[in-house]
Amino acid sequence: MYENQEADEPSATDAGNRAEPATAWPVERVMAWLTDRGEAERALRAPLGEVPSERDDRMARMADVLQATAQGLGIQGAAVWADVPEQLLLRWLADDQGFAAAVRAASALASGNGLVPGGAMTPATVRVITLSLIRGATFEEAARAAGLNPHRLRRMWRASASLATLMAAARHVRQQRRKTYAPSIGRPRGQSGTAATRGYRLVRRDGVAGEDR
Repeated sequence: MYENQEADEPSATDAGNRAEPATAWPVERVMAWLTDRGEAERALRAPLGEVPSERDDRMARMADVLQATAQGLGIQGAAVWADVPEQLLLRWLADDQGFAAAVRAASALASGNGLVPGGAMTPATVRVITLSLIRGATFEEAARAAGLNPHRLRRMWRASASLATLMAAARHVRQQRRKTYAPSIGRPRGQSGTAATRGYRLVRRDGVAGEDR
């Protein structure tokens, strides 16, 4: 069972319900599913014999943003879901009117079905919180990415052993990743992050050999 290591966060033993047995549900598989997307994408592209183009990668991330938005997440949560910087997502919205219109439609679909940022806790909300913690966010940052007030998330943490288990597992993954630093090659200028907080993907520019991004 994972234990909470953050001094400012409730521990698993503080939860209203005691932590679930490790065999109750496969938390390790959940963490792997959330973090191994890159491996799956590479396997699916292998038969094509080439790395994805920048357009392919951008379209895949935009599709993720639409999926997240349709489930009631705001811009910050959708950026976490799609694994793109929030500022880059805002630039896409400003530059691509077709994409912006699709995001508005996805948001309308969500609100029409009672899903709005900061509303009821949903699996999408939990996913964003978990991903944020895996990537190095603080408790407060993870809460706000999901559209929640940190105090509300603390109450949910204390009331749900399942949530406590997931979030502790996410911190465990983060701590393991901190031991491995990302190479400087391909890292955006001025960023010094570790594998826990920075991601980069191999993409192919039009007419140029594949390079790290």
